[in-house]
Amino acid sequence: MKKTTFFLLALLGIGTARAHTNIPDSVYLLAYNTNPTKGLSFAYSGNGRQWRPVGNGRTFVSSDYGAWGAEKRMHNPSLARRADGMWVAVWGLNDRTNQFAVALTPDLLHWKPQDYPYMNGVGQCLEPQVSVADGKVIVCFHDATGQWYQTQSTDAYHFSSPVKVEALKPVRTEAEVAGAKVNGEVVKLPWREVEALCNADQAMRARDAKNGERMADDATRFAGLHGVKASIEVQPSQAKAISDKLIGIFFEDINYSADGGLYAELIQNRDFEYDEADGGREANWTATNSWSLVGEGTTFNIETADPVHANQAHYAVLDITTPGAALTNDGFDGIVVRKGQKYDVSLFARQLSGTSGKLRIQLKEADRVLGETLLKAPSARWSKVSGVIKASADANSAVLCVIPEKSGRVALDLISLFPQNTYKGRKNGLRADMAQALADLHPRFMRFPGGCVAHGDGLGNMYNWKETIGPIETRKGARNLWGYHQSRGLGFYELSRCARIWAWSRCRSCLPECPVKTAAGVVAVSKAAYPWSRWAPISRMSWT
Repeated sequence: MKKTTFFLLALLGIGTARAHTNIPDSVYLLAYNTNPTKGLSFAYSGNGRQWRPVGNGRTFVSSDYGAWGAEKRMHNPSLARRADGMWVAVWGLNDRTNQFAVALTPDLLHWKPQDYPYMNGVGQCLEPQVSVADGKVIVCFHDATGQWYQTQSTDAYHFSSPVKVEALKPVRTEAEVAGAKVNGEVVKLPWREVEALCNADQAMRARDAKNGERMADDATRFAGLHGVKASIEVQPSQAKAISDKLIGIFFEDINYSADGGLYAELIQNRDFEYDEADGGREANWTATNSWSLVGEGTTFNIETADPVHANQAHYAVLDITTPGAALTNDGFDGIVVRKGQKYDVSLFARQLSGTSGKLRIQLKEADRVLGETLLKAPSARWSKVSGVIKASADANSAVLCVIPEKSGRVALDLISLFPQNTYKGRKNGLRADMAQALADLHPRFMRFPGGCVAHGDGLGNMYNWKETIGPIETRKGARNLWGYHQSRGLGFYELSRCARIWAWSRCRSCLPECPVKTAAGVVAVSKAAYPWSRWAPISRMSWT
């Protein structure tokens, strides 16, 4: 009997050992992405040759760099593991910027915020490769010329200045995953970690199925349910009052909703600061956009030496041989004026050479002059000159004409045309009709300057309220990430005058390239807006 029992136990032991022989201690993991618009996917293999996708090619992390859509790309992802078990992933962003992406994760599932360190003195960061040695994260990359560089960090956030190194050997592996050829990097890790990825994928599949339920499928999904009867007793005495302070409005400069929209300025590109870098929607998105020279005997150029202000770097120069030509601006798809209305015109001018003469300013539609004024002759120093034009007729497609009356070279900047009939008659104010429509909503608060406009797509053009206040000539315009330019004429001061309560939408930043050490400064600038607005004479102002 004892021998029989021992034999049965031995058989059970052999069976148990065989059951576990199919579960490997470790496997190979392939980190890859199928194209730059996709995120990081994984596949695993016991022998490094036959690969099975984790989650049918599921993306476990995507690039969050830049603005929406096209710039959120992942090129050549690379993966390494630190001694503390933390994974470090890096990837290329594009073929232009001197940044690469870096992200940390303890388990390949839960990813920490991404960072995009700048590599000063380098043109591009292409095909980055990450490794770990002596407690340091080492990233190597090359530029467009093929020169390789190396940078290192102890925390994967603060990287050293790049230094030149010898060209690296390729570390990427070509593999076939689910019938498709992919390129990626291979690492080895315990099977239990890959199993955790597979289990997480199953949970995400169930969640996706739940979120994907449609009302069109209700008849099938609820086929087994039966109707019920219910009675509802209304108890007005127990009703709860709803606050009247919960209804507000949200303003963001999208699709010309500031310049050319709520802001009453009628001249487009009044400061000659449009730039190709704005990503403008028109072919001639330059400093001359919306401007043209009509007539003979004069040339029109853009110059930058000794501007009105450092924040207004560009200005127009007219070289007049024979007076009579006009520098014209057609506004935002034509200037709309109304009969009997008065319009304030102003500009900064400087006589560079020749005889100083008055500047004739006209509003015209076709060959019809709708109104004009004469501005005093400019001096050798920048000075602001202004006047008033009264429209003699209605027009929907007028142009503004600036006509120097003497020969010579004259510089012009910040050419402005403003209706006197603004909302509440405020200087540098809002369009009366549009602002009144908003006021009629009786908003109790106003959120501005927006979401994406607040954070921009880089530190260079995120919303800094301090750059949007003060005299118009000192404000700093910016590239709008929606593909045009912001004059910032409609600034923090003007918007704050519209609300008793305002909510400044700094919001979650789409600027993960913001270095950690810079974040505190960004927060400090944002926080300073509130005490300034309390001090400035705007808290009394409102829509009503």
